[in-house]
Amino acid sequence: MPHAPDRTHTLRRLALTGLALVALVALLGWVEQDRISATMASVTGEEDPWHQVRGMGSWLLLQLQPAPDTAPMVPIRHTGLPPYGVNTFLEQEVEVEKLERSFQLIAEAGFGWIRQQFPWEDIEISGKGDFWDHQWDQSAWDKYDRIVDMAEAHGIEIIARLDNPPAWSREVGDAEGWSLGPPDDFEDFGDFVYAVVDRYRGRIRYYQIWNEPNIYPEWGDQTVDPEAYVELLQIAYRRAKEADPDAVVLAAGLAQTIEMGPRNLNDLVYLERMYEAGAQGHFDAMGAMVYGLWTGPLDRRLGAERTNFARAQLLREIMVRYGDADKPIWATEVGWNALPADFEGTAYYGRVTPEQQARYAVQAYERAAREWPWMGVMNYWFLRRPSDAEIGQAWYYFRMFEPDFEPLPVFDAMRNLTQQPPTVHMGYHQPDHWALQYRGDWLEIADDAATLGSYRQGLPGAELTFQFVGTGLDLVVMDPTQADAIVVYLDGRPVRGLAHTVAPGNGAPALRVARNLQDRPHEVHIFVVGGAFDLDGVVVWRQTRWTLGVPLAVAGLVGVAVAVGLRLWGSRR
Repeated sequence: MPHAPDRTHTLRRLALTGLALVALVALLGWVEQDRISATMASVTGEEDPWHQVRGMGSWLLLQLQPAPDTAPMVPIRHTGLPPYGVNTFLEQEVEVEKLERSFQLIAEAGFGWIRQQFPWEDIEISGKGDFWDHQWDQSAWDKYDRIVDMAEAHGIEIIARLDNPPAWSREVGDAEGWSLGPPDDFEDFGDFVYAVVDRYRGRIRYYQIWNEPNIYPEWGDQTVDPEAYVELLQIAYRRAKEADPDAVVLAAGLAQTIEMGPRNLNDLVYLERMYEAGAQGHFDAMGAMVYGLWTGPLDRRLGAERTNFARAQLLREIMVRYGDADKPIWATEVGWNALPADFEGTAYYGRVTPEQQARYAVQAYERAAREWPWMGVMNYWFLRRPSDAEIGQAWYYFRMFEPDFEPLPVFDAMRNLTQQPPTVHMGYHQPDHWALQYRGDWLEIADDAATLGSYRQGLPGAELTFQFVGTGLDLVVMDPTQADAIVVYLDGRPVRGLAHTVAPGNGAPALRVARNLQDRPHEVHIFVVGGAFDLDGVVVWRQTRWTLGVPLAVAGLVGVAVAVGLRLWGSRR
C-alpha cells in the first residue's frame, strides 16, 4: 500500500506553483507593459497606471450588467451629416474684423457647423414685439444678420440656440438666480421662436430649444421641472414648424449630473420624465452634453453613477425604450478642461493638459463615428471668448483659442482630423451620407415606401464611391432584382454575385456585398451599367474584436495566483 503524500512536500509544491505564477504575471507585465497600459487605457480612459488597474477592476464588475440597448442598426435621421461642429460666442464680438477672423479659423479647422446662441433678451429686448436696440438706436437683428451672412459666405451651417429670456418676460425680472429662468408665459417664447425661424427661413435650419434645463440656474431659482420644459418644448416645436416646416428642432442638451434635485436633477431621470410628460414627437434630435470630465473618451465603464463620455449611451437607451430609436443624439457640447496646474479654484470639470485635451478631442470624435451610429453632429466646447475676463473661472479653459487668437494644441489636432477622408462606419446609413460620392446622373426621388421617405436613383453611366470601415457591407435597395444593373468593386476587385438579404431594423430588401472582412478601411466603387438602380441605404457591419487578450490573460493569471495563495492559506489552518 503506497504511503500518503508528505504534507510538507505538498505545501512546498503549491508554494512554488504560486510563486511561479506570480513571477509569470510579473514577467508578462514587464515585457508587455506598454501594450497592457495602452489596452487598459482604451477600456478605462485612464492614463495613470494605478487608476488603470483599479479601472479594469471596475470595468470587469460592470460586465456583469446587461449592455444598454442602443439599437445601433436601425435607420436614423440626421446622422449622415459632417459631424464637426464648434460652439461660438460671436454675438459678443464687437469688431467686425474679429468676427471675420473667427469664421476664417472655423472654416480652416474644417468645422462645418457652429452652435451659436441667439439670446432672446438680446433680440426682443425692451418689450414684446420690440426688436429695436434702443441703446444703440439700431435693429436688434443686425448683429445676428451679420453672423448669418458670414456663415453663409464661409459655407458653415448654424445651430441656433434659443433661450435666455428678457427681464420683461418674468414678473421677477432678472432677480438673483433668474436671469436664465423661463418666462411666465411660454407662448411668449413660442412667439420669439416663430420670429427667429421665420426671419431666417431657408438660411438656418437647425434650432436648439433651451439649454441644460435640468440644472441651476438654467431653469431659474426654483425646482427644475421636466414637465414644464416639455410644455415649453411642445410650444416651441409647433411654432418653429409653423414658420418653417423644414426646420429641425433639437431638444435641450441635458447637463451630466447624478444629483437628484431639487435644483439639479440627474439627466437620465430628467429624460425619463420628459418622455412620461409627452416629449415624443416634439423634437427631431435629442441634445446631450457629452463631456469626459475626469477620464478620457475611451472610458468604457458605463453606469448611471458615472458622468463620463460613455454616458451618452444611457440617454440613447432611454430613447430606444420610449420608441425613438429613429431619432439621433447631437452632442451640443463636447470637450476636456485644460485647467492650469496652478489654477487656485476648484476643478469642477476635471483637469487635463493641453496635449491631452487635443488628443482626447480627436479620440472622442473618432469613437463616436466608429461605435455610435446614432450620434450626429458633435459641437466642440468652445472656440474662444472675446476677452479673458473669465480667466479665473474653470470653464474658461475648454477654449480652442485665446482671446488674441493664439491657438491651443486642440486646434491643430481637430484640423488634422477633419482633413481625413470621409468614412462610413458601422450602422444603417441613408443615401445622403456625407461620405458617399456620386458621379453622373443620380436623382433624389421622394417615395413613402423608402426607408426614410426618399431614395437615390442612378441612371446608366452613374457611379458611386465611398470608403467604409467594418467587416461587412449591404446595399439597401428598392428592388433587389436590380442587382444586375450594377457592377461593384471592393478594394479594387469585382464582387461576384450580390446575394439577396434584408436590412436590419426594418427588413427592407438589400444586396449583400461582403461579410467577414478584416476590420479596416475598404474602398467601394459602384457602376450603374444597365437600367436604373435605386439605392435606399448602406449598412456597414462591424464584428467587434477586442484586443484585450494580454491584459485579460494577466488578470486571469493573477486570479489563479490568488486562488493558489488562498488554498495555501487554507491548508495551513
